[in-house]
Amino acid sequence: MSTDWKRFILPSALCAGAATLGALGTKVDTAWYSNLKKPAWQPPGQVFGPAWTTLYSLTAFASGRVLNRLPNKRDRRAYLEELGANMAVNVAWSWLFFSARRPDASLLTSAVLEASTLRLLTKAAKVDRVSAAALAPYAAWVGFATVLNAEILRLNPSGR
Repeated sequence: MSTDWKRFILPSALCAGAATLGALGTKVDTAWYSNLKKPAWQPPGQVFGPAWTTLYSLTAFASGRVLNRLPNKRDRRAYLEELGANMAVNVAWSWLFFSARRPDASLLTSAVLEASTLRLLTKAAKVDRVSAAALAPYAAWVGFATVLNAEILRLNPSGR
């Protein structure tokens, strides 16, 4: 199978856009965030940037491979729409949690993001095992982040 490298452009742009917009909404240097009670098992702050950079890169790579293996334009469009929705929910989480200071709303958003990510992984697995393997860390991280968000909400019931 030949690779059409143009099919990596849109997934890469979607992931880069989500990374940029999400970073703009992420405010870890605020008093509100500093004063939140966090579980002892939360990773140190310096882990999040490299982790998300890796996850976005793997997602763009996996999605480009999926697009190259889907049989027709309709299926490719449907996958791209799901990826776009996933990235939009991903961005919304950062803005809800850090900017709106709504760990309750962000928890719901995180659960939706996990469901969306698992759906992408399932679609990828049907056409390419390498792509599914590349998406697995994203699904695992979002699952972990959902549990972390729930624990932060539990420890800070007022959330504000």
